[in-house]
Amino acid sequence: MSQLKNLQPERVFYYFHKITKIPHGSGDTDKIASFCVNFAKEHNLRYYRDDANNVVIYKNGTKHLKDAEPVILQGHLDMVCQKTEDNTIDFSKDALDIFVDGDFIKAKNTTLGADNGIAVACVLAILESDTYAHPPIEAVFTTDEETGMIGATKLDTSVLSGKKMINIDSEEEDTMTVSCAGGSDFKVFFNFERETVTGTEIELTLKGLLGGHSGIEIDKGRVNSNILAGRVLNHLKSTGFDLLSVDGGNKTNAITNLTKIRLCANNKDEFIKEATEYLEVIKNELSVREPDFTYQIKPLENGTFSAISNESAYAVIYALACVPNGVIDMSAEIQGLVETSLNLGILETDERNIKMHISLRSNKETTMNALEEKLSAFFECLPCEFSVSDKYPSWEFNNNSTLQKLYKEVYENETGKALKVEAIHAGLECGVFASKIKDFDCISIGPDMFDVHTVKERLSVSSTERIFKILLKVLENCK
Repeated sequence: MSQLKNLQPERVFYYFHKITKIPHGSGDTDKIASFCVNFAKEHNLRYYRDDANNVVIYKNGTKHLKDAEPVILQGHLDMVCQKTEDNTIDFSKDALDIFVDGDFIKAKNTTLGADNGIAVACVLAILESDTYAHPPIEAVFTTDEETGMIGATKLDTSVLSGKKMINIDSEEEDTMTVSCAGGSDFKVFFNFERETVTGTEIELTLKGLLGGHSGIEIDKGRVNSNILAGRVLNHLKSTGFDLLSVDGGNKTNAITNLTKIRLCANNKDEFIKEATEYLEVIKNELSVREPDFTYQIKPLENGTFSAISNESAYAVIYALACVPNGVIDMSAEIQGLVETSLNLGILETDERNIKMHISLRSNKETTMNALEEKLSAFFECLPCEFSVSDKYPSWEFNNNSTLQKLYKEVYENETGKALKVEAIHAGLECGVFASKIKDFDCISIGPDMFDVHTVKERLSVSSTERIFKILLKVLENCK
């Protein structure tokens, strides 16, 4: 606890530090779920755990609030695991290397997991305490939020009696989120034969891009390295090369910031010359938008290689060069809100397939359906297979929310500042719960976090303290 021991609220950062020591990447939540169950047992609290590793912990209300309506406090257990190229961490077993830098907590060359570990830590600190006033609490910790809200979708909400929920998965202290986008995953598979070719193997790496969350940062013009790879490969076709593999990204909801291309060049010198000239053009073009973008062209060995057949390679290059990506449409109702977008988050090559995994988002179901149909029409013309999966609902604005009114009042009284009330283009589990619970009333809040889903992720200590105090005040006034 040495790194965080002097921070306040002490018990919040105590639990946050514990969480950073437990592997909890998406799809690997057994240990963190067991940690929550053991917490409940140690504090004599009733709990529920399902096959998806969702955990619900129940605590009675205190004193005059014991007969109040229950409030659901909700966050997710999984984190996005990203690291720098030279980092050797094994996310399945190693602790994060966290440190304090001024007002911020960071992790050395990895994501921090404050999204959403800080929510879990705040709720555990409340459940542990006998001094905070609150109504009955149903603490809901869901799993695999980052890979399609799988845990929330699988949760049997009949184990909950509350209809009011405070989700702690937002990233701006001065903002209360009241609506979010729905989404789906569009998966494409190019099946191919391999053929033997001769020449020089070259590894081309596109790196140093900002990346970021494919919902929150999608409107900032950040370049997706997978899409950039398509542009580069399409331009270089005339040099004569055979494609061996192309790989970039491992999370659909992260704007990919590094893509590696392996190819066999017929004329090494001509390829390197043309590639260098074109990538310098791109680097200059992106110098303001992506100041840290760089590339590496690494010739390896001469020899014989197993390449993707030309027909399949050209189809993949065409798809990468032409598939829509980024913002599709802005909202006409809410100024500044991205209404519909998509992100090619995963590009992966194995022995017989190239997989494209595209994350779709929209605040309107009809425009989501239209985007799915547009992609289907595009890929129907190519030699591939595709499917739509992991759909999750949007969360519509509630004009009659008592939680919105209470939180706004408490926030502005405590801080003396106006609270922003916003809809977001990113997905939140609130939409899943809203689709399952009748007469649902929900808000989403959270402390200041920056560059989530990237190795630059950082959490504000002072903002966490303020948000925790405001949350306690709201609970004290939930009647």
